Amino acid sequence: MADGSASPEMLDPNGRVVMLSGASRGIGLAIARRLHAQGYTLSLGVRKPDAAVFAAFDPARTLVQCFDAERAETAAQWVDATVARFGRIDALINNAGILRPLDLRSGDESVLDEMWAVNVKAPFRLIRLALPHLEKGGHGRIINVASTDGKRYRDTVSVAYAMTKHAVMALTHAAKFAGWEKGVRVTALCPGAVDTDLVASVPGVTPSANRIAPETIAETVAFLLRLPNTASVAELVLNTRLESWI
Repeated sequence: MADGSASPEMLDPNGRVVMLSGASRGIGLAIARRLHAQGYTLSLGVRKPDAAVFAAFDPARTLVQCFDAERAETAAQWVDATVARFGRIDALINNAGILRPLDLRSGDESVLDEMWAVNVKAPFRLIRLALPHLEKGGHGRIINVASTDGKRYRDTVSVAYAMTKHAVMALTHAAKFAGWEKGVRVTALCPGAVDTDLVASVPGVTPSANRIAPETIAETVAFLLRLPNTASVAELVLNTRLESWI
């Protein structure tokens, strides 16, 4: 097995094809690098493909494809390109997401529409398209990168962002039920503040020194992907602060 793991239960990364959205920076790029090092075959969905970003990746097991969460047609094109290139899909990681300020007293409702399209409708669309392929192998995996803001609400966070991440939690459980009998296991990964550009300008966010490193999220994803069907993790919270709710 890649990485030298001796456990007979854990799934072998070799030959497994992973689709990952938002792969060109932040959490997504950290995940891509970790999974590539483990030996996975990667289909990386990015808004603007840039070969330089992935220059160190093995081209024989890497596909970089245009995927724009706000353009519905690119989802089907990405899934089709993945199957055409590699013949299968074993995992889907819905990582692409945006955060825009909006509360009940200020801000334009169009912000909610934008976040709903990217944070909710795009993962929903990709799951529908990828699910038949994920079911074929008997060990399909879906990881939706949600947030601790999908588990509770704080006034310092955009209400629209919290709404979309709560919706991702519902989507995760729906996907779990949809694919369970054919071996698909689904996880909502709910990190607190991760040290990326996404949270840099959010008021009241955890100080940079106390945020989760993107590489920590990547390591968690790598662990989840290798778990056997008998170890389903529906939700996994990685908090950065002490809170009574979890």
